[in-house]
Amino acid sequence: MSTRTDEQLMKAARAGDDKALDEVLARHEKQVYRFGLRMCGSEEDAKEVLQETLLAAFRGIHAFRGDAELSTWLYQVARTHCFRLRRKRVGAPEEFQPLDSPAATHVAAEEATPEMAFHARQMGAVLQAAILALPEAQREVLILRDVEGLTAEEAAKVVGIEVRALKSRLHRARLQLREHLSTLMEGEGAQGGTQGCPELARELSALAAREVDQATCLRLEDHLSRCARCNKACDSLKRTVALCRRIPGDEVPAPVRAAVRQALSRALPA
Repeated sequence: MSTRTDEQLMKAARAGDDKALDEVLARHEKQVYRFGLRMCGSEEDAKEVLQETLLAAFRGIHAFRGDAELSTWLYQVARTHCFRLRRKRVGAPEEFQPLDSPAATHVAAEEATPEMAFHARQMGAVLQAAILALPEAQREVLILRDVEGLTAEEAAKVVGIEVRALKSRLHRARLQLREHLSTLMEGEGAQGGTQGCPELARELSALAAREVDQATCLRLEDHLSRCARCNKACDSLKRTVALCRRIPGDEVPAPVRAAVRQALSRALPA
């Protein structure tokens, strides 16, 4: 592997050294793919974002003047393609990948027990669901800063906002993420007790035969908005359904489906 810096490789690439261009793009390929996977949510979309980003970088190599880090520039290009892809597909990805999946990060250490690996996968799925429920503007700053490890200045350049605005947005994203995680991991002590709302009872019975989807969450949201008894008593269910409705697209991640079921069960008397 070459010991040349990104700047040296880029200079050589602009001078016509194709091997230098291949090397510098290969050096950043994994992080661009990981960013696309976490922003878009599926391997198919992440691969397309990576392909388009590398192609755009190849074509625009002479336009890059080194005003920012190469990685920052590549994140900007990937971000543009990710947004464009999401608009084209009009919805969220068909498949959600947990943050600890082999496609998104390193394989668990060899010394990890099967129980530890299973717990890590569960927590990764919960975290990914909580991140996906964030508004897109909050999600991208949280991924850039807390997942990819960019500095505030670098992340602000990628997003195209002032550092102060980015820090404010990141603060809101972290608070919202904490609230989402609390909702998804809420225990048996959550508030409940609707004193037997018959409509919720029917919904719970119907769920035994089907999966929770966005249509289910929409029906629950509608019921909670017009049922005075449930509106006052079902704080846990309201928060869980609201989180479900924030997930883009029609697919609902497994941790969110489980949380809706649990909250609905807690809302009804035994």
